[in-house]
Amino acid sequence: MPGAEMEKKDGSERISFLCRELERCYGKQTADRILAGMSSRRRSSFRVNRLKTDADKMEERLKELGIGYSRKDWFSDAFAIDPAGESALRETPEYVSGEIYMQNLSSMIPPLMTDYPEGTDVLDMCAAPGGKTTEIVSLSGGTVGVTACEKDRIRADRLRYNLSRQGCTGVNVINGDARKLDSMLRFDRVFLDAPCSGSGTVLTGEPETYKAFSEELVRNSAVLQLQLLKKGISLLKRGGILIYSTCSLLPSENEEIVRAAVRKGETEMIQAPEILRTLPLLESSVPEAVLICPDEEHEGFFAAAIRKL
Repeated sequence: MPGAEMEKKDGSERISFLCRELERCYGKQTADRILAGMSSRRRSSFRVNRLKTDADKMEERLKELGIGYSRKDWFSDAFAIDPAGESALRETPEYVSGEIYMQNLSSMIPPLMTDYPEGTDVLDMCAAPGGKTTEIVSLSGGTVGVTACEKDRIRADRLRYNLSRQGCTGVNVINGDARKLDSMLRFDRVFLDAPCSGSGTVLTGEPETYKAFSEELVRNSAVLQLQLLKKGISLLKRGGILIYSTCSLLPSENEEIVRAAVRKGETEMIQAPEILRTLPLLESSVPEAVLICPDEEHEGFFAAAIRKL
């Protein structure tokens, strides 16, 4: 079979598997809603870096540039822009100097799931390319201590670059496997944006978005996710909070992982902030979590907060 035909057939099989899984997990009506969102053309989005500017100034700049945009009630730093405006925005001094960070709206959620008292010790277990790490520093005004861990060397270099451009000084970058961090370490906040199948990022009209997706990847991801989550909980101080997130919509990578790691009397689920309930949500079997339905602005996404007792 010629290469192009084989690739097309392989892509079709990947989408078919995803469709079957979504219908099995959610039922046909909800699966159809998810797939409709995956067929949308997704708007670009970014957030403002509070270390260097503010949202009102950036709004005025967008007006000057003639870029269509909308602001988000659930996060004052978040902007969605027309797809045609992204290339123009990337040419601006604001982008080059790190006053903004291009990021899907859904990926901005985890740092909003908790607070950052001054002096808080934060661990980002799988930090590259740095979206959530830089958001944490931005939200806290740089008053927290952050350790950012990334296993892949090239991605760790990219993380350092983004931290530098965003003005996030003082972040301790560790190029290593978070599962092997010293067991004596303890943190007030742990973020685990776990490696996943990426099922929530699929756009059915863009094969590039699902060329790596497979049943095997889902299985392997679940094993790694549980290992990382258990490690993350072990690194929490008593009273500390861990935020677990993925860009997947499959319960085997989300709710099932959380339930397997939470232990009665040792940890508890925390309700997500009420303002996040205004997002396009799916019903989750972990009611405290947020589960985002993909649409024209949001990737599919799961986020849950766990407190160590």
